[in-house]
Parts: sequence; C-alpha cells; structure tokens
Amino acid sequence: MKLYNISLQSLRRRKAKTIFLIIGLILSVASVVMLLTVSKNVNASIAANLDEFGANIIITPKTDDISINYAGMSINSVSYNNKELHTNDVEKIRTIKNKDNISIVAPKLLSVEIVNNKNVLITGIRFNDEMKLKKWWNVNGKIPSEVNEVLIGSEVKKKLGIKLNRQLKIRDKDFIVSGILDATGSSEDGMIFMDINESQILLDKKDKVSLIEVAALCYDCPIEEIVRQTSSVLPGANVTPIKQTIESKMTAMHRFEHFSFGISAVILIISMLIVFTNVNASVTERTKEIGIFLAIGFRRSHIMQIILLEVITASLLAGLIGYVIGSLASRFIVPVLTMDESIRIVYDYSLPLLSVGFSLAIGFVASIYPAVRATRLDPISAFRSL
Repeated sequence: MKLYNISLQSLRRRKAKTIFLIIGLILSVASVVMLLTVSKNVNASIAANLDEFGANIIITPKTDDISINYAGMSINSVSYNNKELHTNDVEKIRTIKNKDNISIVAPKLLSVEIVNNKNVLITGIRFNDEMKLKKWWNVNGKIPSEVNEVLIGSEVKKKLGIKLNRQLKIRDKDFIVSGILDATGSSEDGMIFMDINESQILLDKKDKVSLIEVAALCYDCPIEEIVRQTSSVLPGANVTPIKQTIESKMTAMHRFEHFSFGISAVILIISMLIVFTNVNASVTERTKEIGIFLAIGFRRSHIMQIILLEVITASLLAGLIGYVIGSLASRFIVPVLTMDESIRIVYDYSLPLLSVGFSLAIGFVASIYPAVRATRLDPISAFRSL
C-alpha cells in the first residue's frame, strides 16, 4: 500500500478530527482572504475620497525674482520674465503618463476689482470641478448655472451688504447673486465666484489662468512622480505638492493597513495552534498504529510522510474552500464599510494561489513537531499498551 493511500484512509477513518482540522483552516484562510480583499478595496475607496477632498497639488506660473541691494540698502525684489498659465494647460495635465491618477483639475482666474466702491477678489472657476474639490462648501441658494450668476462668500455679503438673488455690478456688467457661501474660515469667504470663461471675457484675460488646483489620487502612485510628469508638460509653471495634506492622507491609509496586518498575524497564530493541537493529539491517539508500522518495516521517514501528507491534503482542500468563502464574504462587507452599495470590488488574481500557499504553510509548519515526535516513538513501548 502506498503512503498517500494510508494518509487518505486515515483521514476518512478519523472523520471528526479531519473535519475539525479542515474547518479551522477554512476559517483562517477565509478570514485572511476577506481581510486582504476588504483592506484593498476599502483603502482604495478611502484614498479616492480623501484625495478628492481638497487639492494636493498647486500649479502656479513660474516667476523670476531678483532681490536688489544698493549702497547697503535693501530694495524690493524685481520680477521679470513672468510666465503665464493658459486654459489649454489644463488639458496638458490630462496627458501625463499617470493621467489615471488625476482626479480633479480646477483652474482659477483671480483679479482684484472694485465692486460697490470696495476692493473684492473676483475668482473665475469651473463650478462643477470646484464643488467636487471643495466638498465642505455649503451654499445658501443655488450653484451658479448661468454666465450672469455669481456665488459670493460670507465676508463679501457683509462687506457689500448684498442679499441673495440681488443684482451686482462688476465692470459695468450686471450679475445675479444666485448663492451665498457659508463661512469657511478661509480666504474664500472674501471672494466672488463666477464662471471662468465669463471672467476671462469680463477681465479681458482671454484663455488666461492664475493658478490650477489638482486633486491627484496618490494611493498607488508616488505624488513626486505625478509632480515630475506634470512639470515636464508645463515647463513654465511651478508644480508644488502640498506635503502636509498628502502625509496626513497616507498616514490614515497606513494605519488601516497595519490594523489589517495585525489581525492577519493573530489569525495566523491561532491557525497554527489549531493545526498543532489537532495533529499532536492525533499522534498521541495513534501510538499503537505507528508502533505497528515501525515493527513491520516502515522507516521513520515514512511515518513523517504519512502524517505530513494527511495535513497537506486537508490544507489544500481548506485553502480552496477558504478562498471561495472569503471572497464571497468580502462582497457583503466592503459595501457596508465603504457605505457605497455601487462600489466595484476589485479582486487580486494572485489570492487563490496565496490562499492555498497560506493554508499549506500553516499546516506544514504546525505539523512538523508532531510528525517528528511520531518518528521518535518506541515500537516496543507501543506494543506494551496493546
């Protein structure tokens, strides 16, 4: 009789312990598969939400400044050879190699104008992009949808004494205040926002842009690489990553990843204990059987192979079943954690092999000592117990 036949018959004969061993491994493999899948998808979802929650790259025109000292006196710096940003630069950003990591590109045109005898900062924006970028904005009224509509900050409302749906004259052109932005605690409270195309016409700055805010998905791509690629297509611009914002986002992501790895490590230890306890108890119960094998000519290496084959067979089956259960469980857990029922779950195609390998590794490592202990049994002592 071949060794693997003996192992299979032993598994069939000891059904209760075999089922307990397989269930323990299945739960372990399923838990790890579920954790890895959930972690990957939840991390990607959180990263996308965080990256869209405000810009993490600012693009401004490049300016050469010279600081002048004359006769021991410091004179204000002089700017020359100023570069400019244009509307078509926005499209150039979308052509970089990692363009899929670019979530939102929000150009702005800024100009200080006199409105109702007060200096006010006029800001031309793309309202759709801006509302995606500034998700914390709360607008009373409605977002401007017509070229003659504007959105004003809370400080502008106080400064100009203007109310919702009233007319506002900027450079001899009438606009309607369709919305008032609640206080944000930033410079945006003192701005008047209008459509960027209308502002370019109104301010006589056709196709000009003052700065560009970019929300880049830096979860799976270094932000420095996106900055480098953007700088290459916009040589006349300063491309600056907002380091503090990026580091805060990545810290949050790493904490979740570390939590997942920590739980996986605990599961690994518990799984090994289950296998070790099961196999060790099996060896103790089979003292007589092992003694007979040794007495009739089986080598000690054969005894070890029989026990390891039993565990490997159970581990292989548990790895496949555990992968299926873990994948199915993640389909229900990911939408709950992300609070997004429409989320598309991405599976790692290497997980089936990883699951089987994980299960085999646990079974093999945890059963080495019991297998070695079985080879050291004295057949004479085993016969004494008959």
